[in-house]
Amino acid sequence: MRNRLKILAVLFACFCCLLNLYAQDRFQISGKSKHQTLSFKLINNLIIIPIEVNGSKLNFLLDTGVDNSIMFNLSVEDSLKLKDTEKIKLRGLGGGDYIDAIKSRKNLFKIGKIINGDHLIYLIPSKDFDFSSKMGITINGIIGGDLFRDFVVDINYSSKRIKFYDPKKYSYKDCKRCQLFDLHFYKNKPYLFLEVDISEKESIDAKLLIDLGGSDALWLFDKSSDKINIPEKYFEDYLGKGLSGDIYGKRSKIDKISLGNYIFTSANVAYPDSTSIENVYLHKERNGTLGSEILKRFRLIIDYRGEKIVFKNPSSYFNDPFVYNMSGLEMAYNGSMIVPERKSNLLKQDERGSSTVQILYSYVYALKTSYIISEVRKDSPADRAGLKPKDVVMKINGRPTYNFKLEEIIHMFSTKEGKKIKLDIMRDGKSLIFSFRLEKII
Repeated sequence: MRNRLKILAVLFACFCCLLNLYAQDRFQISGKSKHQTLSFKLINNLIIIPIEVNGSKLNFLLDTGVDNSIMFNLSVEDSLKLKDTEKIKLRGLGGGDYIDAIKSRKNLFKIGKIINGDHLIYLIPSKDFDFSSKMGITINGIIGGDLFRDFVVDINYSSKRIKFYDPKKYSYKDCKRCQLFDLHFYKNKPYLFLEVDISEKESIDAKLLIDLGGSDALWLFDKSSDKINIPEKYFEDYLGKGLSGDIYGKRSKIDKISLGNYIFTSANVAYPDSTSIENVYLHKERNGTLGSEILKRFRLIIDYRGEKIVFKNPSSYFNDPFVYNMSGLEMAYNGSMIVPERKSNLLKQDERGSSTVQILYSYVYALKTSYIISEVRKDSPADRAGLKPKDVVMKINGRPTYNFKLEEIIHMFSTKEGKKIKLDIMRDGKSLIFSFRLEKII
């Protein structure tokens, strides 16, 4: 009898545990594991993780710069699986106005053994909001604060693996090379203070948002401090895409960024236009953003509950140079195109002791990645050569573009000053060729 009671008690405890997983908007590791390990993709400095939502396997951008989960790029079939929905308006970074969105509750999220059975998400149904074209793979959403609040998160950029630890079971270890910083929160988003040398004469202890979803090294907000002003040497550029539209600004170099004992000199810095980030000025103490071009250079321990972040060890990216796009072109994924591929077959014939070989050619057709020019920076090498937005790029230096990943093209445009770039493009049904050389500005 006692054994039966013990078994019933265990079953009841397990049942209560499952109910707890599904009854509140919290992420928890099922079973007795102390942590969940997950592999991720690193594209353009950004972390992409697989998540199952209501039974659909999707790709999410991991981003400390957002509080709630956001979804987009869903088919009608996928969107119909969302539960308990209502229409709302959202606004984020970018020069646009409020956008239509759908608020949905009671969604089932699975990340390996991590489960949340009652998750709140915001769906953006507009086709204009699309990160996928800039990443080269389909991105279905952004997840951040909801996940970081429930775990201590260990991000290893070198191995491209991330561990989510139960905060109650996580213990810190002594680390001689670690740099620990306190986290400060405003509207549930994490900030830290870093020493930034604006010039040889000016330095500031800047309050920066920690932004895993920002691919740049550093953003500074002009006039957010008496010491922060746009330098004389800069160039205008496209900085990225926000919820409310495209973000433009100025790019330059900064003298020094100090992360405790780690020093970065001549790092890239961007100054976003005030019209693109109007709503961030509501937090008057904020001076800018620390992005993934810096963050990826370390193994990170992010602990929201403990209110601290640890830059644990230099990663394999630590000594990468700070580069920028010297072509003036922004490329985007343009779906797929049909490409003929020639196949050969050998046909052997034997006539009166002599052999002949015939090579027979046939063609098969395959769907290949296509790329389009989305932005051309004014007065850049590409602009002076005559390239325009909506030009479809067929070849780069004689190689078909479908042989490249988008990040490989970005790397090619960013690494070697004076390199000649030849582009075969299609414009309004016409085949044209343009060439230019990569050019440093700052």
